[in-house]
Amino acid sequence: MIKLTLAVVCATAATMMAAESSPEKNKKTDASTANELYEMRVYYATEGKLDALHARFRDHTVKLFEKHGIKNVGYFVPEGENPERKLIYFIKHKDKAARGASFKSFGADPEWQKAVKASEANGKLVAKIDEVFLTTTDYSPTPKIEQKGGRVFELRTYTTPEGKLENLNARFRNHTLKLFEKHGMENVIYWTKAPDQKDANTTLIYLLAHKDKDAAKKSFDAFRQDPAWLKAKTESEKDGSLTVQGGVKSEILVPTDYSPLK
Repeated sequence: MIKLTLAVVCATAATMMAAESSPEKNKKTDASTANELYEMRVYYATEGKLDALHARFRDHTVKLFEKHGIKNVGYFVPEGENPERKLIYFIKHKDKAARGASFKSFGADPEWQKAVKASEANGKLVAKIDEVFLTTTDYSPTPKIEQKGGRVFELRTYTTPEGKLENLNARFRNHTLKLFEKHGMENVIYWTKAPDQKDANTTLIYLLAHKDKDAAKKSFDAFRQDPAWLKAKTESEKDGSLTVQGGVKSEILVPTDYSPLK
C-alpha cells in the first residue's frame, strides 16, 4: 500500500513538472505579454548640452517614467567619440494605448514641467528625437534587467529584401542564437518593428552583450568561421542573400551610469 502511494505521488509530481515545462504552459506566458511594446528613442543633444541632458534623465526623467507606468530598460551612448551627441535608450509599455496614456500623464506632471523649465533656462537640451516602436520576436530571450557592470552592448540592425524577414528570423531561431552563445556572446533581446512602423516587414533589431569591445570582435571572428554557421548560412541563402547590400549595421554602446541595464 505504501509502495502504491509513493508511486502515485511520484507520478503526480512528474505530471505537474511536465505541465510546468510544456509548450502550452509557455504559450500562456507568452500570451500574457503578447501586446507589450518596446520603444527605442534616440536623442541628439544640442551642442554642449549632452551632460545636462544626462543630468535631467538621472535626476528626474527615469523616476518619472516609472511613476507614470513606463518601464526603463536601458540607456546608452556610443562607445568612444560621440560627435552626434547621441543618447540611445529603450523603454517598455504594456501596449500602445498604455504608452499614449503614460506619456500624456508624464508630460502633464508638474514635477516634469518644473524639471524641463529649470534644465532649459539657457536653451533646449535636445535638437532632434528619433523613435521606433518594437515588438519582441518569438525566439527572443526575456531580457534580464541587471547591473552586471563592465559590459558593452552591441545594437545590430538588419535589413532584408522584401519577403525575406521570416527566413532571417528562422535562421536566428534555429541557428544563430545558440552559435552566438557558443562563442561567448550574450543574447539580450530581439525585436522586429511594430506592424505600423516604416519597413516593419524588412527589419530585425537586436542587442548583444559582450565583456568588452575586443571580446566582441573575437567572438564574431570565431562565429563567422564556425562550420555550423557556414552551413546554416549557405543553406538559408540558396535563393539569395537574406540581407540587402549594406544591410547589416552595428553600433557598440556603453551604458550610462543611470541605466538599469549594465
